[in-house]
Amino acid sequence: MKALVEFCASNVSSYTKSVMEALENDPELDVDVLEYGCLGYCGECYMLPFALVNGELIQAETAEELLNKIKVKLKEDEEAEDLFPF
Repeated sequence: MKALVEFCASNVSSYTKSVMEALENDPELDVDVLEYGCLGYCGECYMLPFALVNGELIQAETAEELLNKIKVKLKEDEEAEDLFPF
């Protein structure tokens, strides 16, 4: 199953535009990257960079750290899918 990374538009304008672009332009990743007006984490989007990775909230102090955490989560999810492909 293709991974899904979702971003809040308010967070993108403040913190995560570079993260979105990095994910979209990484040829080694098979991931859908979507931006929504709101993800329901109001307040969070003005405080820290964050994204939802396959529905799970991932936060970090910096955009670079967020990108790294997203890649780790994507790898973990891919490995779990390989073990349990149901």
